[in-house]
Amino acid sequence: MAANWAPDSWTDADARQLPDYPDAAALDAATETLRNYPPLVFAGEARNLTESLGEVAAGRAFLLQGGDCAESFAEFHPNNIRDTFRVILQMAVVLTFASKLPVVKLGRMAGQFAKPRSTPTEVIDGVELPSYRGDNVNDIGFSAESRIPDPQRMIRAYSQSAATLNLLRAFAQGGYANLHQVHRWTHDFMGRSPWSKKYAETADRIGEALEFMKACGIDPETVPQLAQTHFYTSHEALLLPFEQAMARQDSLTGDWYDTSAHFLWIGDRTRFEGSAHVEFLRGIGNPIGVKCGPSLEPDALLRMLDTLNPARVPGRMTLITRYGYDKIEGHLPKLVRAVTREGHPVVWSCDPMHGNVVKAANGYKTRPFDRILAEVRGFFAVHRAEGTHAGGIHAEMTGQNVTECTGGAVDVTEQSLADRYHTHCDPRLNASQSLELAFLLAEMLNAEMAERRKVAA
Repeated sequence: MAANWAPDSWTDADARQLPDYPDAAALDAATETLRNYPPLVFAGEARNLTESLGEVAAGRAFLLQGGDCAESFAEFHPNNIRDTFRVILQMAVVLTFASKLPVVKLGRMAGQFAKPRSTPTEVIDGVELPSYRGDNVNDIGFSAESRIPDPQRMIRAYSQSAATLNLLRAFAQGGYANLHQVHRWTHDFMGRSPWSKKYAETADRIGEALEFMKACGIDPETVPQLAQTHFYTSHEALLLPFEQAMARQDSLTGDWYDTSAHFLWIGDRTRFEGSAHVEFLRGIGNPIGVKCGPSLEPDALLRMLDTLNPARVPGRMTLITRYGYDKIEGHLPKLVRAVTREGHPVVWSCDPMHGNVVKAANGYKTRPFDRILAEVRGFFAVHRAEGTHAGGIHAEMTGQNVTECTGGAVDVTEQSLADRYHTHCDPRLNASQSLELAFLLAEMLNAEMAERRKVAA
């Protein structure tokens, strides 16, 4: 149990990026309702994830974290959940097959609603209104009424998250994740991609291995791991009234857990010293992440690690770097050296999305795929030079055939951005680009494993 901590102790700290609810009584009523709702996830599941992330921190596994930039009420549909889930399965198969490492699968799903904003208001055609902060806060429609923070939206977000989790658990445990289905995970619209053909070749080789294993008496009936997978959920712990309402004390250990997701992270805008978000997360037992941008200095990071993980539990902390393709090799090494020197067991994960946003000539925000890949290459290069494990990827992506990030083998141009630009917030990789990223990640991860085996020999 964290010292001098309670689920509401964050209210005495500096809380930024929170909405200003005009009706305090309505907010209290909504959070009281949530406090009486069942947990969305369970303490034991969070502990299992911490253990798996401990394997990543030790260099014996890889973290794949992906999903929507911001979930929405409007796009809530089982097909969207299924399609994102199966692209993550595809990516995990590619990474595991290449590296021979287990892949921890973590979705930005079932709770990724709230979004931090660079300014509290926005102006369109001379009209200034509060910024859109995610569907669990206010509405994306640009009207005074739409932008009023409504605490009842938290109740709707809870219900959508519960339904999403129910479906994800069914997919993960009910046969959809069976490795014998590996060919069926491919989306029809990915046929034009050369990476789809390469995936089919990988699937063929996996199928041959499964047939050999079956002949030896090893099949899903005898080894359930071939038919099931562990899939966890995550989101940014931004909307603290919601997170506090979902905090529960574990009956087995007495520790507090945030039962809104298995994994929570602190964003780059809320990870400062004295932050209410840091104060809340230091007291919960879930594994947590911290976004690390260009402004984060080594000493500040070490103080934060001492605050958030004083017992230095392996798997408790994931550091998610987000610099931009042209900054990562200049900034990341000093953090890696400081953390390594102090002996903190962390997972190093790369978010190649947030530092690479540009505005196209037609006004659309986009992320050039070549810049995304360049940041990933820089991430692996730094860890190779420092002798540390490039342990994970954190990507905003979707299983839909969107046109939001330019580039990739199935080239999305600036002119085609308007074709299927559906995001509620930031641009996401589509299914084809996500699979392409997985193969390029696999090459780099395989090279790291080969180098490690060479050193060991």
